[in-house]
Amino acid sequence: MDFRRVLPWSVAALLAPLYAAVSLTRYGRLESAGFDLGIFEEAVRAYARLEAPVVALKGTGFNLLGDHFSPVLAVLAPFYRLWPGAGTLLVAQAVLVALSAVPVTGYAVRVLGPAGGAVAGVAYGLSAGLQSAVAFDFHEVAFAVPLAAAAVVALARERYGPAVAWALPLLLVKEDQALLVAAVGGYVWWRGRRRLGAVTVLAAVAAGLLVTLVVIPALNPGGEYTYGHMGEYGGGNPLVRLLFPAVKALTVLLLLAPTLLLALRSPLVLLAGVLLAARFWVDNPAFWRTGQHYDAVLVPLLCTAGLHGAGLLRRARLRLRPGRGLPVAAGMLAVTVALTATGPVAGVLSGDAWRGDGRAAQVRRVLAVVPDGARVAAANRLAPQLTGRCTVSLFPYLTPPGGPGGAGGPGGWGRPVAEWVAVLEEPDGFPVPVTEQRRFLVGLVDGGGYRRVADGAGVAVYHWQPG
Repeated sequence: MDFRRVLPWSVAALLAPLYAAVSLTRYGRLESAGFDLGIFEEAVRAYARLEAPVVALKGTGFNLLGDHFSPVLAVLAPFYRLWPGAGTLLVAQAVLVALSAVPVTGYAVRVLGPAGGAVAGVAYGLSAGLQSAVAFDFHEVAFAVPLAAAAVVALARERYGPAVAWALPLLLVKEDQALLVAAVGGYVWWRGRRRLGAVTVLAAVAAGLLVTLVVIPALNPGGEYTYGHMGEYGGGNPLVRLLFPAVKALTVLLLLAPTLLLALRSPLVLLAGVLLAARFWVDNPAFWRTGQHYDAVLVPLLCTAGLHGAGLLRRARLRLRPGRGLPVAAGMLAVTVALTATGPVAGVLSGDAWRGDGRAAQVRRVLAVVPDGARVAAANRLAPQLTGRCTVSLFPYLTPPGGPGGAGGPGGWGRPVAEWVAVLEEPDGFPVPVTEQRRFLVGLVDGGGYRRVADGAGVAVYHWQPG
């Protein structure tokens, strides 16, 4: 048995159940949301029925491919068919993200030796970017993480054909991944494979334009790419827009710190730089900070760049030998642990994540009055508890059965019909303001034809009973 080949898979096997535990315990504590776990479950559920990914949470007849181009989600359909439920998506995400540790750890073993490689692999798996991704419900970016990891490791090993082969499927993950594919192509061109690099860049640009200008608008109810305005230039100094406010610099520091800044020694860091520049250009502050799922693809890029940088270290005119790699890996792990000491994985390992207050079970008993197959408008936090067995739309955007249709949902799409409503007695403010939710709730009872049929644990269920 080749220990060096087994080691990367062992690290991945260690990480997968940890990631799954993070996601599943959050779901069990009702901390998941319709935006976005419920949305993705409705899409995968449709694929499992061999139907278009129509998502009622986004609006009547809303094809999710008209929001983001992520046909890769269809890969999960056979698994969802066997094990229907949101848990299938969460476990799949855990496995996909854990698989990214295989190429990264394998490369770490080559650079730092078996002991150092194993420690570096664990440091990679415990990184804040990956932990926050698996702790933020499910997102299609889970597919991008192992593909990006395999591509950047191939670049580090100067295997440019395989790097492009791993990168091209990113075009099926999400439209913004075309930027990473183009960056890979640009790197390949710069390293001397001019034709391969140029073709890759052209393919990425063509695919990105086709998807955002033609495919998505054709499937979008509004006939547009909803997120196209996020990159518009509003004037001013471009460098100021990229570098300020200061939170952007803090984000860069937090991402580089686990590599001991060794990533700065490697030209591979330019791949991450391209993605960060795109994020910082957007005028939405959510993209400027670490957290959620936005850093997930950056982690394998930066970690591999850090390992590549370590391999370029010279001491007394000699390259860093594999046997001397353990201190470097230990430093990476120490910084990572310091940054994630109170993170999701720590909660799972300490047992905090497994403790419940009993409320979740009460909420599920209340929601059980909604029959399977029903059309239900649910609060954001309740939606993923129902998407596995009902057609779920977002409360308060609904039309009573037999009532007039109309626009008015977020973005102006049509209001789905719902015979059932499941709401929080004390609603939160996302994605619909609290005042608006309460106003619609009053309207349900006063002339809306809905009657309360169950309640408890801060949740109420209404059923349409006209007359």
